[in-house]
Amino acid sequence: MLSKPIVGVTADSTEIGMHRAQVVGDKYLMAVVEGAGALALAVPALGARQPVLALLQALDGLLFTGSHSNVEPRHYGGAPSISGTLHDPDRDATTLPLMLAAIEHGVPVLAICRGFQEMNVALGGTLHQSVHEVPGHDDHRETPTDPIDVQYGPAHCVRLYAGGLLHSLSGASAEVRVNSLHAQGIDTLAPSLAVEAVAPDGLIEAARVREARAFALGVQWHPEWRHSSDPLSREIFRAFGAACRARRAARSNAHA
Repeated sequence: MLSKPIVGVTADSTEIGMHRAQVVGDKYLMAVVEGAGALALAVPALGARQPVLALLQALDGLLFTGSHSNVEPRHYGGAPSISGTLHDPDRDATTLPLMLAAIEHGVPVLAICRGFQEMNVALGGTLHQSVHEVPGHDDHRETPTDPIDVQYGPAHCVRLYAGGLLHSLSGASAEVRVNSLHAQGIDTLAPSLAVEAVAPDGLIEAARVREARAFALGVQWHPEWRHSSDPLSREIFRAFGAACRARRAARSNAHA
């Protein structure tokens, strides 16, 4: 078997010109390759046309990416979206069952931004569709006219829960600064998730699956952005990569 683990990176279903296309951001692929030390393969948003168990047999880990689209509220019993909200039903049909199956079968999972929201919804939680409109919460959106470095620059602190995975990966820091580029966010946390980090306004910004068989972490911010220059981001991808290598080694031993 190959020495490096294979990590599936979820794609968006979109249109380029007059053609349907599957798109994965370069920053996610590079973070998998360079930060996790793995091989990155795009997982197209094809729903049931690619059975989840068949996909899992080919993968050693899964990175659920961020996206401009939002999870359709029907998946968590939410009110209909406001007019103009971008959705990706093919992605929902792919990632929600894939998330559940990956966690159940012990496939390492790192979920970022929309991916974190998918983790929460797949496991039974709900979302705020517009965090900035919820009394008591801050505006977590980026300013689209800002330069990209400003949009992805540090925006606010998050408090890390003592004894959690991120607390350990950070070297026992009480808080860290993160970027913030999202309108949606966690409302009700899924029962099987444990809080890892909270923003100053109380919004849950990271969680792990409590009794997961492997690495299973979701973060609302974007650690993939220039991951090598941020200590916690580096450690997140190193830990994810180590979990993927452990799965690959176990699968190799099983076939020996």
